[in-house]
Amino acid sequence: MRRNLAEVAPAITWPQGIVLHDYRPELAEAVHRLMELGYLEGGGRVPALNTWQQRFETDPEYDPSLCFIALDADGIVGVCQCWTSAYIKNLVVHPRAQGRGLGRALLLNAFNVFQQRREGFVDLKVLEDNIRAQRLYESCGMYMVRREPVPA
Repeated sequence: MRRNLAEVAPAITWPQGIVLHDYRPELAEAVHRLMELGYLEGGGRVPALNTWQQRFETDPEYDPSLCFIALDADGIVGVCQCWTSAYIKNLVVHPRAQGRGLGRALLLNAFNVFQQRREGFVDLKVLEDNIRAQRLYESCGMYMVRREPVPA
C-alpha cells in the first residue's frame, strides 16, 4: 500500500499517557517481545532476539530515529519500524493498547517524518487477510498499488 505524501495528513491524536521515543539498543528485548506478540496470530514471524537485533541494527536502511516506540506507564505498547527508503517495515500495537488510536497515531507520525524528509510517498506491505490493518491504512489515506502472491 502507498500514501502520497504531497497530500495533507490528518492531525495526530495520541492516546492519553503515551510517550514517544526513538529506538535504542537497550529497548531491543522489549521491542522484540512486542513484535513476537504481534505476529502470534499469523502474518509473519520474528527471528530470535539476537538475530533480529543484529539484522535490524546493521541493515543499510536502519536509522534509529525512524523506529518509533510508544510507551505507557507499564512499558512499550507500540512500535512503528521504518526504513530510510520511506518504507514502513512493521507496525505493532500491544493488545492492551489496541482500539485507542495508537496504531493510527504511529502511522501518521511516520507520514509526518517522511514528509519532513521530503519523500514523495511512503509504502508498506500488508497481507490480504489482515482486514483490520488494511482498514487502518485506508483510513489514513493509503491505497493499494500492487498485489503480490504470498509464498506457501
